[in-house]
Amino acid sequence: MARTLLLDLDGTLVDTVPDLTAALNRLMNSRSLPGFSHARVAAMVGDGVAVLVDRAFAARGARADESALDDFVKDYDAHVAVDSHLFPHVQRVLAGLVRDGWQLAVCTNKPERASRTLLRVLGILPMLRVVCGGDSFPVRKPDPGHLLATLAQAAGTPEMALMLGDNRNDVVAARQAGIRCIFAAWGYGVPGMADGSAAVARDIGEAADIANRLLPRSN
Repeated sequence: MARTLLLDLDGTLVDTVPDLTAALNRLMNSRSLPGFSHARVAAMVGDGVAVLVDRAFAARGARADESALDDFVKDYDAHVAVDSHLFPHVQRVLAGLVRDGWQLAVCTNKPERASRTLLRVLGILPMLRVVCGGDSFPVRKPDPGHLLATLAQAAGTPEMALMLGDNRNDVVAARQAGIRCIFAAWGYGVPGMADGSAAVARDIGEAADIANRLLPRSN
């Protein structure tokens, strides 16, 4: 059975905050509301676009109108890869993991279509066995069903899988699914979110080293 590494996207593989911030601020501006800094948006991401939009309006003492989510999704889909970029060494490290026999699967709360577009533009989609978004199944992280459904599509098993992510949702979902989690400390999370993870990695290269120690390649 092949080893499977389940990967979060925003804050783990890709710094998506620049384009999320731009789209969110265009939405806020269209409603005559103040925008947000990159740091503020980074603190609001991780639970999907619907929650992000609701949090943004709530932060301005307002409630999202009926078309706000659709307007944001259409705008973001059209500008998903303008300024977003891979974190350092992601492409090289993922390629190395594939050479070492790992199969890679993205499990993100970002919508699947936007995720695929972004990963294709950034050049890493061909390395991924599957890409499952927050709208791919009836549940999403922190529900363990999101990880398990993604893992099933990749033909993997919990005992031969690890999760890599920067959000508390990743740690909680992995633990409840019976999958060990490596916390991506370079992402958008804060240190307390790592509680319950199997290990903490400072960069993607260290994460790969930890993954190979936790699940050594069988000869």
